Amino acid sequence: MLHKTWHRALAVLVSVLLLSLGWWGISGLSMLVALVPLLIMSEGYSDSHRDWWRMCGWASLTFLLWNAATIWWVWIAAPIGPITAGIVGTFYNLCGFMMYHYASKRAHRALAYTLLVSIWIATEWAYNSADVMTFPWLLLGHGFSNDIWAVQWYEYTGIFGGTLWVLCSNIALFELLRQRTTAKIVGASIVVLVPIIVSLSLYFGYEPSDRSAQISVVQPNIPCYDEERMAAGIVDPTAMVYDLMDEVPADSEFVLLPESALAYIPAIGSVNEEATERYAPMFKRLHAHPDSSMRLIVGASTVRYYGDIEATETARYDEDFGYYDMYNSALLVGSDGDVEQLYHKQKLVIGVEATPFRTLLKNFKVDLGGVSGQLGWGERHIVFEGGDTKIGPAICYEGLYGDHYAGFVREGAEAMAVISNDGWWGDTPGHRRLFDFCRLRAIETRRSVARSANTGISGFISPRGDVVGERLEWDERGVLTEEVELRSEVTFYVMYGDLIARIATYVAALAVLYFVAYRVKRKNYLVD
Repeated sequence: MLHKTWHRALAVLVSVLLLSLGWWGISGLSMLVALVPLLIMSEGYSDSHRDWWRMCGWASLTFLLWNAATIWWVWIAAPIGPITAGIVGTFYNLCGFMMYHYASKRAHRALAYTLLVSIWIATEWAYNSADVMTFPWLLLGHGFSNDIWAVQWYEYTGIFGGTLWVLCSNIALFELLRQRTTAKIVGASIVVLVPIIVSLSLYFGYEPSDRSAQISVVQPNIPCYDEERMAAGIVDPTAMVYDLMDEVPADSEFVLLPESALAYIPAIGSVNEEATERYAPMFKRLHAHPDSSMRLIVGASTVRYYGDIEATETARYDEDFGYYDMYNSALLVGSDGDVEQLYHKQKLVIGVEATPFRTLLKNFKVDLGGVSGQLGWGERHIVFEGGDTKIGPAICYEGLYGDHYAGFVREGAEAMAVISNDGWWGDTPGHRRLFDFCRLRAIETRRSVARSANTGISGFISPRGDVVGERLEWDERGVLTEEVELRSEVTFYVMYGDLIARIATYVAALAVLYFVAYRVKRKNYLVD
């Protein structure tokens, strides 16, 4: 056991390293043993309140360092971001682990393990499902974004299946350390290896669809922090967008331009929803081949006016034209320049697009991506249709939310378009993981992904999670074109969403009630 302070400090560092490797782009398989040092540490403490707080301190340090090691890059855009996310994320992680520590000293070990697994998953789901205070970057299941060959069963479970695998593997390996019996060896081998074997079977047994559509993605690489140079004409964002359109093949069915692309074109700026026809001449200019039937999927800042009516709780007020909402949107634009469909982003970035405690912090904002402060919330999924093809338009941060992302497929999407602007965080792991998380979304929904980023990574992902063809990396400009596989069947995960998380929440509630009843019974028995 770990009895000395430096032993415990070393255990913390080992756990942090093993937890972080997946977010450093190496492999998430190290997570299968990452919590074992903490479980060993917990085993060595007594059931006293003082030891509970000692264990809580070491566990807090572990989870805070894990956050610092993996999301430090958010500081570049918003210093408060990693601090807030680290504190909230650590609190959620502690709920499950410290309940396990407390119960393991006072009840059956099986009940303590049940509390650890169920509460951990339930709190991850709460963090994932919240409207504002949400940042699902460090959900354990996301750590396998570079191990797509090992998690093909996400088409059934989603990322919470990955979290379940991590927690069960750590428990099984810890039990093996406690008692090296044949049964424990067999049990640990089954927990760790069977999911990999099943995944490899699904990976190599995958059969591609015979339907496809040609899609082009554009990465203009407009500098995010060069507003003064843009105003002086040294950097011309309009030309950076228009010039690349000449490289788009005439037979592409869809062309993707990144999040907020139109906000960089001064003549367009924010699009008035009620007067989109006025922008038709400028939208038509974006078409390098106006006689073709190709359609544009392009990011825009849009505005909806309400006059004297405060129609929504997110509405802003201006003395000149009254109440209005700003949206982060995706437009489907035809070759004639007309806006055919419009989608408003539903998962907003906290502190950038969504203000927590809006009545207290209504003036707080971080300026990222053309429009900032409290934006309007999109109300429903919209699937863009062009010819016989249906594409779901997810915007940036929405690629982190499996169940929400699957909503486009429930509405009939045969492939997915993800538009983003990742330049705010510099050449850091941020833009790389955003691309990799889309690989997990592809597996969950079995839909191809075409991704267009202002700068970051643009490219294509198959329904198996493989990167198809070339990618445009950080600080590169260009156009990529691929035949993208189209599929219409629906996976188990798309049908039922985060079923594992919902079940875990019920199990957690029942396990807590059972633990309370067990303690009451024990105390009554001791009195008797």
